[in-house]
Amino acid sequence: MNTNTVLKTDLPFPRFRSGKVRDVYDLGDRLLLVTTDRISAFDCIMPNGIPGKGRILTQTSLFWFEHLASAKPHHVAGTWDTCGSEYPEVSAEQSQSLFGRTIVGVKTQPLPIECVVRGYISGSLWKEYSAAVKADPGSRSVHLHGYDLPSDLRESDCLAEPIFTPATKAESGHDINISYAEAAEFVGEEIASSVRERSVALYTEASAYARERGIIIADTKFEFGLLNGELLLIDEILTPDSSRFWDASQYEPGRGQASFDKQFLRDYLETLDWDKTPPAPELPDDIVRKTAERYEEAFRRITS
Repeated sequence: MNTNTVLKTDLPFPRFRSGKVRDVYDLGDRLLLVTTDRISAFDCIMPNGIPGKGRILTQTSLFWFEHLASAKPHHVAGTWDTCGSEYPEVSAEQSQSLFGRTIVGVKTQPLPIECVVRGYISGSLWKEYSAAVKADPGSRSVHLHGYDLPSDLRESDCLAEPIFTPATKAESGHDINISYAEAAEFVGEEIASSVRERSVALYTEASAYARERGIIIADTKFEFGLLNGELLLIDEILTPDSSRFWDASQYEPGRGQASFDKQFLRDYLETLDWDKTPPAPELPDDIVRKTAERYEEAFRRITS
């Protein structure tokens, strides 16, 4: 098995922050976003990663940033491949590990909300919806996040139109779904309206493109930041880590769907005698390989 896996980085720049997958460094007026091969599940980082995952996520994001008209303006100013020569303090060995897995982005003031768009009912929305139907079984509609949904939807059903369901940004644990009105309280009505409109446009454009390539984008999340009063699309976009990608050939409403993300890993972990608290268990080679194959297949289909 390929053992060229990057689980951590240590570069000669101030560390801006480190998340479950990404290490971010401060380059002054720009940020260096390094996507490692770490993988998390149930809010725990696995001790071994998925070889090539960081490059796949980065290259998928860069593809969308370049090809979606609605992705502009965005924060991408380059990559380490194009900008690395400006930083001679980075060793050749360190530089080699960065190729293909970085975005150099202009620094913005990130909005304190996640911009989630859903075209299908799944995940946390399905849980909320099911609970609401059970609480009021005689109702013909269910009101969630400012939308009236019919009360007879099945899990994974396609919604009549994409809906915008923002969420808080959690430092740890899960983000919390909030209403549009609550989002407007965080960022103001004008900005909330702008990011809702742009997020739905991004989802609509990307999902149509992906559908032609055999992938259903069930839902996804975007992040935006402000720079000199302008809203920029930031972070990663439309990857298997930030989106729910389903295989269109296997789509069947009424159940969970075959996906091109880490759901396969979650399903495996559910079979273990593990209480979902650190330390996480070491992943067997076959689980690592099969998880990697799902990420690679999504990348191939999207980027052709």
